[in-house]
Amino acid sequence: MGPGREEEDRPDNRTQGLLAAYRPLPGARDELVDAAGAAWPEVAGVHAAIDALGPAQLSERQRLADATFHTGGITFSVYSDDRGVEKIFPFDLIPRPVSASEWAMLDAGLRQRVHALNLFLADLYGPQRVLQDGVVPRHLVEGSAGWLPSLRGVVPPHGVYVHIAGIDLIRDASGRFVVLEDNLRCPSGVSYVLENRAVLKRALPGVFERGGVASVEEYPIRLQQALSNLAPHGAGSDPTAVVLTPGPFNSAYFEHSFLARRMGLPLVQGSDLFVEDDRVHVKTTRGPQRVDVIYRRIDDLFLDPRAFRKDSMLGVPGLVGAWRKGNVTLANAPGNGVADDKAIYPYVPDVIRYFTGEDPILGQVPTYVCERPDELSHVLANLDSLVVKACDGAGGYGMLFGPTSTRAEQEDFARQLRAAPRGYIAQPCVELSTCPVWLDGRLVPRRVDLRPYVVCGPDPWVLPGGLTRVALKEGSYVVNSSQGGGSKDTWILTGAS
Repeated sequence: MGPGREEEDRPDNRTQGLLAAYRPLPGARDELVDAAGAAWPEVAGVHAAIDALGPAQLSERQRLADATFHTGGITFSVYSDDRGVEKIFPFDLIPRPVSASEWAMLDAGLRQRVHALNLFLADLYGPQRVLQDGVVPRHLVEGSAGWLPSLRGVVPPHGVYVHIAGIDLIRDASGRFVVLEDNLRCPSGVSYVLENRAVLKRALPGVFERGGVASVEEYPIRLQQALSNLAPHGAGSDPTAVVLTPGPFNSAYFEHSFLARRMGLPLVQGSDLFVEDDRVHVKTTRGPQRVDVIYRRIDDLFLDPRAFRKDSMLGVPGLVGAWRKGNVTLANAPGNGVADDKAIYPYVPDVIRYFTGEDPILGQVPTYVCERPDELSHVLANLDSLVVKACDGAGGYGMLFGPTSTRAEQEDFARQLRAAPRGYIAQPCVELSTCPVWLDGRLVPRRVDLRPYVVCGPDPWVLPGGLTRVALKEGSYVVNSSQGGGSKDTWILTGAS
């Protein structure tokens, strides 16, 4: 049988350069080439620029990039690693391109999703119509570790709960982007987006210039403006904002200091702040100064020992009280964790329809809610083929990856599921898309995801690109840096060159 019309019309984009022998993993959709190794037309320019590089040149540029990360202190911390907590963030030189048309769809879908989730949070901590109308089961909300019932009735300044969101996306085997997870508390990783771009522009200037790539440099300005715009009423035209960090031993401290520096804001710890008359102040060499906005990178329960954990040494006594009175903006608002609970995730499409009257632009992964008896039975019978996730798990922990799990691991998870089904969801194993990675002198396919960042202030703005995370270990689906993952620069192609 001869080729079909679509195959006949498609140009032959295969080359004999660096990418000539590269092929994606079987069954996976690659970001650069099809199963036969031909470049996707919409990213053919990037493909050609990479293909023209020589192995010796690429190896040297990768070495220089690694050295830049090392000398720049671009790190993350791994508490469980006995060899030392500070790690250089692994970075691969080959960019992950996304076409302008695909990005336009993602941009619209992300803004729609975050807008609906903000309305959802406002309703949960307000009239709770979404629960009364049965769109989301009440017991799932009230059983969520992220639900803070003591905050019900509090309306944050300007009614904004989600100031910064990180929405994890994957591209499935059909080529469709779908949402894997929402991050609405203290999403991390954006500093690596900016550093990856700065390093790649120096390491591969020719490739970058040929690509026609949307800029990411305005993120700190956008974030700083959003924080200022969402300051409490009466804060004046020049509100004071700070970045609140748990301190240098936190795994994301590099990012905290990076963003504070790039936004021109003070980086403070809890001991630098105090509350008086329900107003927050920062200690300075010129005396106390009123604080209007806090970009906090401390988890909810550690924010204020008077409101939550009494043993917290990281937070500020009285901080939540000042927020309740509308005297300070906390970005993100406490209590957001209920909306990114994995047990709530299956209901987000209905939440979008309920609050916006629109169908979701972005799809998501089919999900079994283990607290439903029939779905729990299905999960227990198919543990060897499903991905089981703890609803409060993060970083790739608290998860069973069925296809590579042992019988003992499956039996252990079965016991956990029967004991606490509300704490787990399960999903089919979705084949993640791949992208070339330069390892040991050759290009090899590795699975990737994408975390775009949405800044709300007052209208949602999506950083063009986001953090592409890479499962560097052969055969792995886990992209988290704490478990051997790395990152790539994400290129949103503008069509200009």
